[in-house]
Amino acid sequence: MLRDNVVIHEGTLAILKRFKDDVKEVVSGQECGMSFANYQDIREGDQIECFQVETIARSL
Repeated sequence: MLRDNVVIHEGTLAILKRFKDDVKEVVSGQECGMSFANYQDIREGDQIECFQVETIARSL
């Protein structure tokens, strides 16, 4: 999560909701609710940046 282009939290998504239902994904352009593990201070203007970490074994 970014606030003023500074990383303020790096963690996992705890809950994703569409209306009152827990969902695994939401179609682009639709509204949803989100909650993050161990973080509650979400403010207007915060940006959510998603990424996946991959571990790649070295090879010669």
